[in-house]
Amino acid sequence: MYWLKLDGHFLIYKEDEQVVRKAVILAARENTSVGQVYNGSVMEKLSPYVDIYQEWVHSGNMKQHAEQIREAEIAFSTWGIPEFTEEDIKTYLPNLKVLFYGAGSVQRFARTFISQGVTVVSSWAANAVPVAEFTASQIVLANKGFYRSLFRYKQDNREALSVARMYPGNFGARVGILGAGMIGKKVVRLLKAYELSIDVFDPFLPDAAAAELGVRKTGLLDIFTNCDTISNHLANLPATEGMLNKEHFDRMQPHATFINTGRGAQVVEADLIRALKEVPTRTAVLDVTFPEPVRPDSDFLNMDNVFLTPHIAGSMNREIARMGHYMAEECERYCNCKPLQYEVTLPMLETMA
Repeated sequence: MYWLKLDGHFLIYKEDEQVVRKAVILAARENTSVGQVYNGSVMEKLSPYVDIYQEWVHSGNMKQHAEQIREAEIAFSTWGIPEFTEEDIKTYLPNLKVLFYGAGSVQRFARTFISQGVTVVSSWAANAVPVAEFTASQIVLANKGFYRSLFRYKQDNREALSVARMYPGNFGARVGILGAGMIGKKVVRLLKAYELSIDVFDPFLPDAAAAELGVRKTGLLDIFTNCDTISNHLANLPATEGMLNKEHFDRMQPHATFINTGRGAQVVEADLIRALKEVPTRTAVLDVTFPEPVRPDSDFLNMDNVFLTPHIAGSMNREIARMGHYMAEECERYCNCKPLQYEVTLPMLETMA
């Protein structure tokens, strides 16, 4: 702010006065996630920068609101973003410059928007936080024999203690991380305090980045053969479907634990089930399956060495708003012409989840 004297009067001028941009929410009214992601505190952060159209827009009502939304420069959305065609964007959102997606994977829709010159920004880094926290805690517990001793204690506490002694503990234990994307890297960093040896399988991880993380790059077979605990964070791509199979699970050590918070389709479940049955001291901790939930006749439901959770590793409850805050901060950067931190580009879509 500065003062300017003109004809004996002092006028007040504001430097870099913020321009309020027209914005729209891309969602159906029944999408309850919008209010969780873009809650009151997030909307308060956004208010100096955007004027958000009151009606949420989807392909079914775009024509009805065409006049009101055609000047929109910014869009916000989250899980359940409606399907839009290139023609929809070109016709009804001709001035759209950026889409802030308050959720994780943008694989389903990003290419359509990018093809129309729209920058796509994702909260994948925010959603990675609870997944990494969940995973790191499971790894620490698995290395202590927690899962296998938990229920046995009620039957025979001495047997439970004997089972727990099969496991290495955490000091010096060998952990395998499959995929060193945003989540995999966060898991590695969270585990640093435990003085573990960490192996990583990720063909796209540069050697310099591996050295910076303090991990050893290696192959899948080495990890499944030698690691005490293996955690899957591979990108959800057609190339990774069925990637983890008999060749890998049969190599697991008798005390090894396989943790999956990635995608169920990356695992050939029949092969995992067979390996767990052949060596019942092996363990699987599965937050994801294929399909979800597991079929009522799945062997997973009847196996003592399989522990299932209902896809809870990602953002839940209060954690959901973190994704909105990330997008509000990105929107502020965009409006102030600063570099974006979480833009998703076409090359990135080839390797990210």
